[in-house]
Amino acid sequence: MPATTSSSAKRYAEAVFDIAKSQNSFDRWGQDLTAMTRVLDDPELSRLLSSPAVALTVKEAILAKALPGLSTQAANLVKLLLRRGRFALAPQLDGYYRRMLNEYRGIAIAEVVSAVPLNDDELESVASRLSAMTSKKVIVEPVVDPSIIGGIVARIGDQLVDASVKGRLEALKKRLAAQ
Repeated sequence: MPATTSSSAKRYAEAVFDIAKSQNSFDRWGQDLTAMTRVLDDPELSRLLSSPAVALTVKEAILAKALPGLSTQAANLVKLLLRRGRFALAPQLDGYYRRMLNEYRGIAIAEVVSAVPLNDDELESVASRLSAMTSKKVIVEPVVDPSIIGGIVARIGDQLVDASVKGRLEALKKRLAAQ
């Protein structure tokens, strides 16, 4: 994806976040952005909305019907994105918005990889330890990958915590090779 696309989505998300913050409408904007993103999950709608052969007024009518419950401001954003040929940015815009909202609320999302599924108590324990490390509330997104053999690997943003058997074995291999 070109950098301009991501930077455009980020600018839109920043503007939406500022509006949501000023009006304390974070959750409403979140719902509206999710609805906009889901429209693009439909391949037929996505094709119609991206086609230059379909008139702008037809695209606006399609989206008005597909997104009946949008707030007035979100409906205006939809029209703006359509007129600028950027409605396909909706999923990226939604992603940036959610990251900004989580940051604002002091929430971190952690992808936690384990060799076997973790039960609720284990997930809570991992979340608690990661919260202590980051000073944020951590929401764990569990992933199972048997190749790590045992332990866990947690990724929070740019931070990586590798407490897996595979990681320890690789570290040991490097130390032995260096001797």
